[in-house]
Amino acid sequence: MNEIKNKVKESGLIQLDLANVKPKIEIVGIDISSVLWQGLILKEREFRTWLKDHDWNTYHGKAVFVYCSADAIIPTWAYMLIASNLCGIAKEWIIGSKEELIKILIVSNVKKIDTTSMKDGRVIIKGCSDIPYPDFAMVELMKCIQPVVKSIMYGEPCSTVPVFKRM
Repeated sequence: MNEIKNKVKESGLIQLDLANVKPKIEIVGIDISSVLWQGLILKEREFRTWLKDHDWNTYHGKAVFVYCSADAIIPTWAYMLIASNLCGIAKEWIIGSKEELIKILIVSNVKKIDTTSMKDGRVIIKGCSDIPYPDFAMVELMKCIQPVVKSIMYGEPCSTVPVFKRM
């Protein structure tokens, strides 16, 4: 009787799933437009009252992006005060868009990958993953692993596209 063999496992190929770098943390936003006087101006006294009364613990362990949806000029010190209140509570925070935050989280997850077991290995990156900004994630993954691996392919073991091969 013929034994069924896992040829992919025997080939020594290392499979990476792009989904492994997908942010798994809850992402929330703070829109400071609601604090603006008449939707246009930030008044320091009212802003400081809002900061004092705001429940910052709702952001505990989350990733937070801070932005202003109104067309207003927000002084730098206002963002600094918000960041100061998030410090020690939120796991990650930025002044910017949700997209920027997601990309920062992807880069952070890529940097956590232990590449020592990939040294001089042949890697297949599985690309059909539910991840935001897959092109960005793929390029960040390439920057991380290309210096240590022998080759990189994209796709599934049965159908790969060669991407990189060290000579």
